[in-house]
Amino acid sequence: MFQTIKLSTLVFLFLSNCLLSLTAMADVGQLSNDQLKKMMDENIPVIDIRRLDEWQSTGVIKNSHLLTFFDARGNYDMDKWLAEVAKFVNKDQKVILVCRSGNRTGMVSKFLDSKLGFTQVYHLQHGINDWIRAKNSVVPYKSEMSSSVKNTSK
Repeated sequence: MFQTIKLSTLVFLFLSNCLLSLTAMADVGQLSNDQLKKMMDENIPVIDIRRLDEWQSTGVIKNSHLLTFFDARGNYDMDKWLAEVAKFVNKDQKVILVCRSGNRTGMVSKFLDSKLGFTQVYHLQHGINDWIRAKNSVVPYKSEMSSSVKNTSK
């Protein structure tokens, strides 16, 4: 009887700890194109983490913050990138990340959640390629946008 109570207490404590851990994690979400549109209507910041050559090739989502995360070799400078991000969003605010296909933003959003304590991180599930394929609008990249472009790679 005593062992049964001990075991049930341990199971309860374990499950409680798991639930608390889940609620402490960020709300990392994969967004469809329609969900992104709705969140943009709510003025939630969109950060395009692609490189300059990618912005020039496809255009960018209007009003997105252009902030390269990985360079062409896969290098990054987290401190510089976070310093730029902090100019328009804090860890407790919703933020949306966009890349070409959703792979890079998936990795970055999980890192922001698990290692840096961001609580509401979202990313465009299939990236800008799917956004464009679905006939959603982009604006051409222009050199005057470069004031918001920071290549943060080393």
